[in-house]
Amino acid sequence: MKDRAMHASSSVFVAGHRGLVGSAICRRLVAGGYKNLVLRTRAELDLTKRAAVWEFFAKQRPEYVVLAAAKVGGIHANDTYPADFISENLLIQSNVIDACFEFGVQRLLFLGSSCIYPKLCPQPIREEYLLTGPLEPTNRPYAIAKIAGIEQCWAYNRQYNTKFLAAMPTNLYGPGDNFDLHRSHVLPALLRKVATARATHSGHVEVWGTGTPRREFLYSEDLAEACVFLLEMAQDRFETLLDKDHAPLVNIGVGEDVTIRELAELICRVLDYQGELVFDSTQPDGTPRKLLDVSRMRALGWKPRIGLEEGIQRTYAAAKDSFVSAGM
Repeated sequence: MKDRAMHASSSVFVAGHRGLVGSAICRRLVAGGYKNLVLRTRAELDLTKRAAVWEFFAKQRPEYVVLAAAKVGGIHANDTYPADFISENLLIQSNVIDACFEFGVQRLLFLGSSCIYPKLCPQPIREEYLLTGPLEPTNRPYAIAKIAGIEQCWAYNRQYNTKFLAAMPTNLYGPGDNFDLHRSHVLPALLRKVATARATHSGHVEVWGTGTPRREFLYSEDLAEACVFLLEMAQDRFETLLDKDHAPLVNIGVGEDVTIRELAELICRVLDYQGELVFDSTQPDGTPRKLLDVSRMRALGWKPRIGLEEGIQRTYAAAKDSFVSAGM
């Protein structure tokens, strides 16, 4: 059993399979020959309902679980719906993580986020910086919920020797992203704004904040590849990530960042938009910088393949038809 890794017939439950992350992981699993994916929509399985989760796990008995289901959003959404962000995420995590223990799941991969690290921690951000300082106020409820999920995984590992790992991706984007300007993250929001400005021949695009914060961006298909890499990893190597003296988390990113201004300018170039960028400094900037230290994943043998410009091109190519149908 020491060298056991996930195989093609393994039962894999991807929670949140319709989202940006979950859908990318499903595509990667299918491409890798995995034939026993267990998938449920929210209408079929509400993960906030404990009895429903218990019934599902008792019947399906998944061997591997990817917990990509979560309530997510950008600064505006987090600031507008803080109660929803903390309560829904706590319910989802508690129910699924408890069920993974109760029904003997071999390996759980819990998806966190780089935004749960302290607002002003040293850069690049190492895994051990978690809980070493105050959080960014605009997404504090979401961050606390995710930190609680990591603590829950760690507690089960220490008490019951489970194999629960939290993957901490940096800012994500890609096909199937959320382009709702009230709920989306910065990259898809800017992509939609620039596409709309180009289609309507507007002379300018408004960008929230000063444009000075720095952000790291990872293409969703690269994250999916990293997640499957972790699920397939031989048990002895996987257990090196589960030191009981430290939280079981690993950063997943590219190790490079850009300013929001540079991101906006790049999107303009990709879409061939010639208008002006107008920065609204009355809107929040959020955390000044969030660059992950990705040395652990690099040491394990994984690194991303898709650069930012190519990723933006792919994301726009996948989304432009929906922009056109919406009149953008």
